[in-house]
Amino acid sequence: MERAADWEAELRDWLAPFLARIGHKARRRMLPLYLSGLIGPGERKSVQPMAARLAPGEYDQLHHFVAAGVWDPAPLEAELLAKAEGLVGGTDAVLVIDDTVLPKKGKHSVGVAPQYASALGKTANCQTLVSLTLARGEVPVMVALRLFLPESWTSDPGRLDRAGVPVEQRAQRTKPEIALAEIDRVLAAGVRFGCVLADVGYGLGAPFRQGLTARGLAWTAGIPGRQKVYPAAVKLIFTAAGYGRPRQRPVPDVLSMPAEAMLAEAQWQDVSWRVGTKGKLQARFAAVRVLTADGTPQRIGDKGQQHLPGDEAWLVGEHRLSGETRYYLANLPAGTQLRALAAAIKARWVCEQAHQQLKEELGLDHFEGRSWSGLHRHALMTMMAFAFLQDRRLAQAGREKKKQRATASAEPAGRRPSHRPSRSSPTSLAMPTLAATDRSRTA
Repeated sequence: MERAADWEAELRDWLAPFLARIGHKARRRMLPLYLSGLIGPGERKSVQPMAARLAPGEYDQLHHFVAAGVWDPAPLEAELLAKAEGLVGGTDAVLVIDDTVLPKKGKHSVGVAPQYASALGKTANCQTLVSLTLARGEVPVMVALRLFLPESWTSDPGRLDRAGVPVEQRAQRTKPEIALAEIDRVLAAGVRFGCVLADVGYGLGAPFRQGLTARGLAWTAGIPGRQKVYPAAVKLIFTAAGYGRPRQRPVPDVLSMPAEAMLAEAQWQDVSWRVGTKGKLQARFAAVRVLTADGTPQRIGDKGQQHLPGDEAWLVGEHRLSGETRYYLANLPAGTQLRALAAAIKARWVCEQAHQQLKEELGLDHFEGRSWSGLHRHALMTMMAFAFLQDRRLAQAGREKKKQRATASAEPAGRRPSHRPSRSSPTSLAMPTLAATDRSRTA
């Protein structure tokens, strides 16, 4: 019981700046209670079972807090960004853009519709949340979860009214547009990171990549193999017109080609980007400098409308051991080594583990309400709980590392030092299952 009280006391101390921002005393009481329900034991992390475990008789208050209370989550979101910056922010951090799906039955929960779920590999009835994860090394902290509204929702004002969707959120927005808006919020909060990472669902759209570049951000993004690119040496020339007026605009001296064709004759190399629990993680990579084929559309001879050359970037290919081939664009400097390109691209994996743990252990997909505000508040609570646990693990890792250094300094001078990697490093402790943290409320 004493150890359970320890983490609950730590949670209340950690929440102090959040509690100062949330206002009313009833909300200051419900916030720690809700997070304790998410972190503590129990199969279901929806309001009713959490209230039954933690505060019998207070279901109505807890439900009102998350689903119906009149309060603005923006101050808590700002505090979460400040916490994330303190934990993992820096020029060596990355910001991972992705989305995660919450499978649902029925059609009344906000944003639910048959849509493609990348995690399931098929179309399913679900809600889709655009996610932003700040990470350094193998330590992620999720900082944004925003619901994507399909056209079947944005075109139905009555449905939006019933779900309580705010007026400013009712316009049709693509997932990349939502992601760019959230990136702006992160940047405005002063959060530091060195590179934005995104999968093919975001990288295939030129406006998203161009939006990142316009914001002065370094990025890597997945693309389909059919994505068109130009050789880096392409030139714009004025060709002689066969008849009529002379040509007014230059055209490229070579046509664009699919990314997979551009890399067909490239030199592929075995690259290891990280040591995992089962040894080196490696695949075959190739990279060439190209110009993206996303410039101004222009008719080129009998080829019809073609996109002119755009920005210079790296085109990277990855042959996985499974036989699958993936393709990426990256606007990293021309002198970037292949291993560094591979390491940046593969750093995306931390967000997938974060998604899994938010669902399996903190109940991200357990919310049973139907409203816009309820879903986003529940998602915010799960992100806060995750950040608290990451903070606690990193603090524990720091204490153990300090203890190991003290032990090593006390060893006899002639003892041979150990060169095994420290098990207490933040990267090795960052992503165990959350069950590894003592969350028991029983003696």
